[in-house]
Amino acid sequence: MIDTLSTWHALVVTRNTKGLDALLADDVVFHSPVVHTPQTGKAITTQYLGAAFHVFFNDTFKYIREIIGPRDAALEFQVEIDGIVVNGIDMLKWNDEGQIVEFKVLIRPLKAINLIHQKMAAMLVATAKQNL
Repeated sequence: MIDTLSTWHALVVTRNTKGLDALLADDVVFHSPVVHTPQTGKAITTQYLGAAFHVFFNDTFKYIREIIGPRDAALEFQVEIDGIVVNGIDMLKWNDEGQIVEFKVLIRPLKAINLIHQKMAAMLVATAKQNL
């Protein structure tokens, strides 16, 4: 069984997107703060989280509070991107094996949402071009 939160924190610190394969369940559902519909599946969730690793995880990124249940957690974070302080929550839910089955990201304020939308879109386009 995977220690979900320890594994997630290690991936964040090392910015290791390759570790997502073992951590995410095949049928994981990703809820983006800027995409209306849930994204289902390991491949698309890995794309979104991989882009997020590049956009969010700079030297100012830190988790500032954690609320942890038996198979879920809310991780409040703060990061500064282009002079804008982004405050958000990563909500994770995992199965009995410790694999993440749902990942939801909430962000505030509106200025931060607009910035993240722009940067994530650019990163996803760049990633798609690399995979062609």
